[in-house]
Amino acid sequence: MSQSTHANTAVLPKAFVIGWPIAHSKSPTIHTHWLKQNGLSGSYEKIAVEPCNLERFVGSLKDNGFVGGNVTIPHKEAILSFVDVVHTNAKRLRAANTVWFEGGKLHADTTDGYGFLSNLDQHQPNWDQSSDGKALVLGAGGASRPIINGLIERGFKTITLVNRTKERAESLVETLRDLGIGSSMVVGDWQDRSELLAECSLLVNTSSLGMVGQPPLDLSLDALPSSALVTDIVYTPLETNLLRDAKARGNVTVDGLGMLLHQAVPGFEHWFGVRPAVTDELRQLVLSTT
Repeated sequence: MSQSTHANTAVLPKAFVIGWPIAHSKSPTIHTHWLKQNGLSGSYEKIAVEPCNLERFVGSLKDNGFVGGNVTIPHKEAILSFVDVVHTNAKRLRAANTVWFEGGKLHADTTDGYGFLSNLDQHQPNWDQSSDGKALVLGAGGASRPIINGLIERGFKTITLVNRTKERAESLVETLRDLGIGSSMVVGDWQDRSELLAECSLLVNTSSLGMVGQPPLDLSLDALPSSALVTDIVYTPLETNLLRDAKARGNVTVDGLGMLLHQAVPGFEHWFGVRPAVTDELRQLVLSTT
């Protein structure tokens, strides 16, 4: 949709991010920057929606002039019950973070895996061309599922998942296998996490360990191959202890901020008709608000 199309409509396009709570969201900073950068009229706002009000909120989107929006905790799974079209990855992962109107119907998809992969593609091109394709993923929370799905899409032969509570990791792997995407996965013991680094080409921390206000991530990198890529989805602080320690021993590292920025790209394009760019200027803007 072009800007001229927007200019001919009586109501400017509006998008949103909903969650409970939502005050912490950086999404308005990202999308407002892109609107200004591309000379587009429109708005993006954060709205606190209690779980009991989600269905009513979704039902009123058109009447309130919304073209779509983002969905965060705790609505990512529940939103699927209130949309018309669920796209492939959202269906596979049973969660969505982006909704938009298309052809008169409300569509839902997840862009978290796209954001994770695009962040690595931008900062370390060809990162996924390793011949062995073995990844170690720390954490079995909600963030790990789209990341694991993305790694499987990129052809990783073995993905080892470790979590402080092993039962949670086993449950996640069982769920993924039921969805037809967990055949390359194994579960390791948390106490063996440092030893499990010996053969991996990619180390991903999807847990909150190391985040400001959370316990530190206790992990020895002695067994990690020097050729392995290390990435952490935590971005407060931007350089976690894991990334600092990996960089100090010569490993290539990628911080987690880019995942947040890249996952926002498809939604903006759906709502406002322009594919935005993830730039250093945007990174610095978001960092200045954290």
